[in-house]
Amino acid sequence: MKRISFILTFLLVITSAALAHEVRPAYLELRETAAETYDVLWKVPGLGDNLRLGLYVELPADCVNVTEPRAVMVNGAFAQRWTVKRAGGLAGSTIHIAGLQSTATDVLVRLERLDGTTQVTRLMPSSPSFVVEAVPDRWRLAETYLRLGTDHILKGVDHLLFVLGLLLIVGNRWMLLKTITAFTVAHSITLAVATLGFASAPLPPLNAAIALSILFLGPEIVRVWRGETSLTIRYPWVVAFAFGLLHGFGFASGLKATGLPQADIAWALLLFNVGVEIGQLLFVFLILGMARSYRQLEIRWPRWALALPGYTVGTLGAYWTIQRTVMLLGFIR
Repeated sequence: MKRISFILTFLLVITSAALAHEVRPAYLELRETAAETYDVLWKVPGLGDNLRLGLYVELPADCVNVTEPRAVMVNGAFAQRWTVKRAGGLAGSTIHIAGLQSTATDVLVRLERLDGTTQVTRLMPSSPSFVVEAVPDRWRLAETYLRLGTDHILKGVDHLLFVLGLLLIVGNRWMLLKTITAFTVAHSITLAVATLGFASAPLPPLNAAIALSILFLGPEIVRVWRGETSLTIRYPWVVAFAFGLLHGFGFASGLKATGLPQADIAWALLLFNVGVEIGQLLFVFLILGMARSYRQLEIRWPRWALALPGYTVGTLGAYWTIQRTVMLLGFIR
């Protein structure tokens, strides 16, 4: 594992500033309450006190507002509610999110009809519009939540660095299997507990604790290089499980940020978690595949390049711990 590519680490470093914090999607809900009438909920991530992302819902031009939009700031998000009416309903019409193309944010859309059927789709900067389906595709919901889970971990550099740190510590395949399994079980538990509302963790201290978990692995990696041992090196699955509980709360914050209604929570939870596992396994297999390729090709990196991944884990862990602790204490707004 010491031959893990310094190129991969370099890419993680240059993208960390943009991706260290979880990507929070916007959320649009359209709920049909009567024939041709819809209640609209529009949630946009906040950017501080009374600031928000510049994203706006563009409904069909012939939609009429039955009530005017009412805006509030809730849990760091800007939320609007209003009621619209359109002759013939929304089926077949196009809904556009203005400003989405110039952001790195996604929008989760949920449309519920009078008969209880739902259409769930995900809008991205490359596809900021969608067409309301006359008959919803039941597989689209599964695809949407799976991709949300996969993207959540692949775009979360702090989670990936923690997994990378575990890979640098674990010395054999059996221990690796136990360690990754322990991390998976732990974050699945707290993801479920937090999403279902049985427990919660405030986001600022949670982010600081996740950063601390990454920092914790830095000295352990150095001990492995020196041939020393510790509880973490002997039983990495224990540490993976303990810190996995923290990371599960982080995953839950990404799912709950969508503002999903209770009717979708259980289904979304399962699919989102499967998506997280898919993303995690893709990352692990990528690292292991690259390490095996370098061994087969007998590529020899300079000593500083071999040490770079480990020092990157420790350095970024320290930086994020300090940064997020300062933010937690209120010195940075």
